[in-house]
Amino acid sequence: MKKHLRGEQERERALFANILAGVASVIPKLIAAVLSGSVTLYASAMKTINEALGIIVAWMIARKIARGEPGTYDYGMGKYENIARVITGGVLLVSVVILVIIAAFRLLFPAALGISGIAVGMAIAVIMIGIDSWFYFRNYRIAQREPSPLMDSQWRLFRLKAFANGIVLLALILAVLCARYPWAVYIDPIASLFIIGILFRSGYAMIVQSLPDLVDRTLEEELQLVVMRELAEHFERYEQLHAIRSRRSGGSIYIEIFLEFQGDMRMNDVQDIIDRMKQSLETKIPKSSVNIITTRC
Repeated sequence: MKKHLRGEQERERALFANILAGVASVIPKLIAAVLSGSVTLYASAMKTINEALGIIVAWMIARKIARGEPGTYDYGMGKYENIARVITGGVLLVSVVILVIIAAFRLLFPAALGISGIAVGMAIAVIMIGIDSWFYFRNYRIAQREPSPLMDSQWRLFRLKAFANGIVLLALILAVLCARYPWAVYIDPIASLFIIGILFRSGYAMIVQSLPDLVDRTLEEELQLVVMRELAEHFERYEQLHAIRSRRSGGSIYIEIFLEFQGDMRMNDVQDIIDRMKQSLETKIPKSSVNIITTRC
């Protein structure tokens, strides 16, 4: 229990640090975008604002989870984590709509970029690539230690942020190097389309992967086979299998198995079988909670 609580608190602190990293570059990017007129920098600044809002929502949910009182939620607060992931994905899709409008306008009405703003934008992009990469690896390590939809969405988000800032940097460099060519005015809006594609793919994936768990989808076939093999190993010890119910709640797995035993068996023997099966399944399926319920037809 203490280990789990420490994991929740670590996620909360990590998300708070993510907020600081997310908002730190907003104002500098906006200034550089205004000075240069770069739609890619505008897109990057808008993306950063929306991502920061998504991270704030995730942090608020992680804070609620870390401070949740035992017994208040019998099946944990995993749905909050899935909701946070859906919100983060939704925020990214909102960014896509805004950026499509901006990029389309600049493709229709191209303009040369301001050199002073480009220099500032390039410096910011280099700094943010380093920061986002560091947060990507940090969040990934936390997600490996304490798997959850919340931290999974965060390390993916910062990986995309680092990649998107790399595209911004490359676009600005090309805009400077090719400034003497008439077609150079299209480098900036075309580069923003790559960022739009990245954001759309990421936001869509986050939503699609989280929705099934919000409606209590059963476990994937691989884990169901683990349960069935365990039941087959103990086939001689119970009379009949009536039902299996399973669901995910955030990073936790809940399994309910309804078994019928022979009527003349002692309760002590029945409980011994239940305990062995429960312990075996919870060992084979990490972060699972198995409940074996005795029943009759």
